[in-house]
Amino acid sequence: MSANAQDATVAGAMLRSGLAPADARVLMRAVLNVDDAFLVAHPEHVLDAAQLARFRAMAVRRREGEPVAYLTGEREFYSLNFRISPAVLIPRPETELLVEAALARLPEDGSSRVLDLATGSGCIAIVLARHRPRAQITATDISAEALALARDNAAAHRARIEFIQSDWFASLAARRFDVIVSNPPYVALADPHLSEGDVRFEPRQALVAGPKGLDAIETLVEHARDHLAAGGWLLFEHGYDQGVCAQAMLGAAGYEQCFTLRDLAGQPRVSGGLTPSRHHL
Repeated sequence: MSANAQDATVAGAMLRSGLAPADARVLMRAVLNVDDAFLVAHPEHVLDAAQLARFRAMAVRRREGEPVAYLTGEREFYSLNFRISPAVLIPRPETELLVEAALARLPEDGSSRVLDLATGSGCIAIVLARHRPRAQITATDISAEALALARDNAAAHRARIEFIQSDWFASLAARRFDVIVSNPPYVALADPHLSEGDVRFEPRQALVAGPKGLDAIETLVEHARDHLAAGGWLLFEHGYDQGVCAQAMLGAAGYEQCFTLRDLAGQPRVSGGLTPSRHHL
């Protein structure tokens, strides 16, 4: 086999892509619509001209820093596959902690009302719907493009969810819920991480929340009680350095049983609090 022909094989194209092996595998899987087992078993499989051109073009974009999830248009979250686009944040493993916190507070067999604010791709709401099929789940986002993607993901996973375009609580009138969850923007405006890695390509309005990164969390804490049933939970993700502040805000707003959970890296990542069982309605 000539050198040019070798370049067109699975192994050759991946080796010469200039990518980390893990990234090359993900892109090759997407191009060929196969799994890792196929790539391992068929390293000499020859790509046709269109497949090779697509792989090389994706490799160039990846070398320039574009996130793999945006190149392939998908990302796994909580063992489910979701369509992803630059209109939404890329789901991350640490957000699964927020899902687990919500599932622990939702009855497995009983009905409940759940609100997912700033739903993005819909991954949190959809996982909750799949694991708590009797729950009535509402998901909101200010972005019409994000909501369209979330609806597609919900349809793909046969998840019954009500989607509403809303700037936080603005379109919810006086509705109340048993659990409110959110992965809100929580990055400070001048955070140097905004110019690094994948976040350079993600929607800025889904990342940045004022000078200290706390504006969205303040909105959640301040207004969620107007939409929580007595004894309802507010649960949200935040930055690794915002746990103490999040708990202080929850306590000052009258929430009880306030807590912060640490992610797998040991960083404070999810906080929440319970509304009193008898607060004014």
